[in-house]
Amino acid sequence: MSDPFERARHHARKWLENLDTGPAGAQAGAAELRAAFEAPLPETGRDAGEIIDALAAKATPGLNANAGGRFFAWVMAGSLPSATAADWLVSAWDQNVGLFSVAPAAAMIEEITGEWLKDLFDLPRDASFAFTTGCQMAHVTALAAARHRVLADAGWNVEEEGLFGAPAIRVLTSRNRHGSIDSAIRYLGIGQSNIVDVDTGPMGDMQLDDLEHKLSHYDGPIILCLNAADLNVGTFDDFAALIPVARAAGAWVHVDGAFGLFARVSERLRPLTEGIELADSWATDGHKWLNVPYDCGIAFVRDAEAHRAAMALGAAYLSPSREARDPNDWNLELSRRARAIPVYAALQELGRQGVADLIDRCCEHCHALVSGIGALSVPGASAKALNDPVLNQGLVRFERAGASKEENDAFTDDIIARVNASGEAFFSPTTWNGQHAMRVSVVSWRTDEEDVKRTIAAVAKALSDANA
Repeated sequence: MSDPFERARHHARKWLENLDTGPAGAQAGAAELRAAFEAPLPETGRDAGEIIDALAAKATPGLNANAGGRFFAWVMAGSLPSATAADWLVSAWDQNVGLFSVAPAAAMIEEITGEWLKDLFDLPRDASFAFTTGCQMAHVTALAAARHRVLADAGWNVEEEGLFGAPAIRVLTSRNRHGSIDSAIRYLGIGQSNIVDVDTGPMGDMQLDDLEHKLSHYDGPIILCLNAADLNVGTFDDFAALIPVARAAGAWVHVDGAFGLFARVSERLRPLTEGIELADSWATDGHKWLNVPYDCGIAFVRDAEAHRAAMALGAAYLSPSREARDPNDWNLELSRRARAIPVYAALQELGRQGVADLIDRCCEHCHALVSGIGALSVPGASAKALNDPVLNQGLVRFERAGASKEENDAFTDDIIARVNASGEAFFSPTTWNGQHAMRVSVVSWRTDEEDVKRTIAAVAKALSDANA
């Protein structure tokens, strides 16, 4: 029998070593992948090493190289070496980090890592935290704490009495919000109809005058959700102006900082986050800008009592610790992967300064990509940068002279498809202010100046070929 661990190590190393030379995007489609994997359920077993070899051979054509330096879609990063290796240990150790008594070392690593992250982001040191599957569940966790507190302040115990008959909660949020906020509101039973859109400016930042207007029109429990970098152009809401107004109205303030919270670590970018520490809860991802493996999100909550009241589970068969933090007091899942361990490793590999350098470097590469691609032109067609990136998110549109908006929407989509098909780089499309655009998102520690030059050249070729 062949050693499955040795075979997995071989294939993993081969994948990582080929990132610079291999295609940036998956080369196989649904039909090819279904044909490769589809088969009757086996009646008997087979050699474990052979299974790993077959998995690698069949899956590789369908893998996006988001671990590489030329993948700029969907705010998806790769993983630092220490974080990847630590994640291998997580699987080998197979610890269930629900209680300290069940997984002592993993629970302690989570406790320490959460404290490190509060220090890194300069958030209230007495805030509670939770490691989740991603920012989606970080929103659910933080907003469950918000739901508890705003209803308790209105005289309602939601954990005991449920939502039937409870005062209606209004959720004020940006028109420019991420869809995961809507999902969280639905999961928590607050309801889509209780979301109130607040006007935004041309770049997507929430407008103070409309927030004041909306706050004055609603009595009862209110939650305000703000953006720490929207997903198209990286716009930050004005926390220093908005949060005091909301807090004065008795609202709980939650910040979606899926990747933008990391701007707080950079000396140059920190002013974008001024006032963010005044919020009541924050959500971010580890598997974006910190470059740890999927999946990893983190929620922080100023009101630890509300957080624990919304999440904690007690039962006769559980053994709560009196000397350490029990993760299940702060999370929905009782059975949990030890996802804090790769974060612990990544923070040690980078250190505070290394995280700041990574943030600044990605922003510089994003600006170079958007300005470089935006300057491209061929006879009868050209690219146009739709923003001047300050963070790591940018937009570019492609237009033919004299074409209609709809025709240039299709032209932009075609350029993206051509670049992706070439394998030289990979981008995702978006719609911003009613027009199609190519989204440029730079979050990988691997992206360097050569990747930027190579990508601009690939887009230039696609533009030339499309207009030939």
